[in-house]
Amino acid sequence: MLHFLAGVLPILLIISVIVTFHEYGHYSVARLFKTRIERFSVGFGKPLLSVRDKRGVEWCLSALPLGGYVKFAGDENIASMSPSAEELDAARESITAREGAAAVKDYFHFKPLWQRFLIILAGPMFNFVLAILIYTVMGMAVGEAYAPADIAKVQAGGPAATAGFQPGDHIVSVDGHSVHSFDDVAELVMLRADTRTPFVIERKGQRLTLYATPVRRIMVSQDGSKVEVGQIGLQRTDRIITRSLNPLEALQQGVHKTWQTLDGSVTYISRIFTGKENGSQISSIVGMTKVTGDLTVAVATAKATPMQQARAYFFLYLEMTAVISIGVGFLNLLPVPILDGGHLAFYLYQGVTKKPVSAGFQNVAFRVAVVLILGLMLFAFWNDINNHFGLGR
Repeated sequence: MLHFLAGVLPILLIISVIVTFHEYGHYSVARLFKTRIERFSVGFGKPLLSVRDKRGVEWCLSALPLGGYVKFAGDENIASMSPSAEELDAARESITAREGAAAVKDYFHFKPLWQRFLIILAGPMFNFVLAILIYTVMGMAVGEAYAPADIAKVQAGGPAATAGFQPGDHIVSVDGHSVHSFDDVAELVMLRADTRTPFVIERKGQRLTLYATPVRRIMVSQDGSKVEVGQIGLQRTDRIITRSLNPLEALQQGVHKTWQTLDGSVTYISRIFTGKENGSQISSIVGMTKVTGDLTVAVATAKATPMQQARAYFFLYLEMTAVISIGVGFLNLLPVPILDGGHLAFYLYQGVTKKPVSAGFQNVAFRVAVVLILGLMLFAFWNDINNHFGLGR
């Protein structure tokens, strides 16, 4: 429990940064299209601090730190559902009577469809941009250190041995994904338990394709949590390559790491829907807090100078921010009403059919989405209880 408490403040700060960046994505593109905005809030609930800028936007720091929002002028729907035709007509008449017909175009719901689409898309995209920026800064600051995808030893009787792997082989790709390091190989293999997977290797100057089926095994982390992963029985060499990165190389690494993490999330979710995974690794804020606390305590108890600990905390929280930001961006792109992806799906439908989604359908979809989101939250919470606290065993 002490470890969990140690993670509360850091995770709140991390999520606040991520949400602020996400909402600033909506805000910045909305401002690009001259959309009128009433409020930008970090957090929900009662504003604790607020200031109004020259454009009339109220910038708030609110009481509940988990979340935030941008409120467009005239958007009174707390669920952010698109208004019906009748509501739009009433809003147009009200704005015209109050400010004149020319002011109508400044309001979000009267913007062209493509502009509304980009405003909503900008939130998740900014999450990915934040991750890329963080990885780029880290690459420029500390460079790169990695073990190449070379094989030192093959476990006897394991899937790799059965597939024909040999010491000295160099792995080029896994399931069509190019690999840069042995860690890349391990991450791809972990997500492919019980699935026959192609590996392209280099052996004595020739390229070969081998097929191995990772076996599902339980891996226990330092905090005692258990994770089911795929393994094939390979051991890397002790060689570590280190190099500094110039800004362009660091940016390329940032893009690669962000895409790699996003691809892993997509792969895992798709395997759940195809019945290849049970979803036991889906985590909630409880699990994230526990992991953050474990890492925070580990740094605090390490034998290091205060300066070294401060540096370790800085890069630790930076990397966690990048990983969680990618997850938030991915989650918000899912085509679920009340999430950004739900709005994007409705806009795509409207773009194809030339008709907005009916208010009745939106209401039903919203209610279903609430149930789905609450169910997912409970499922993730139960996973965290099992994986991190062992109370569900």
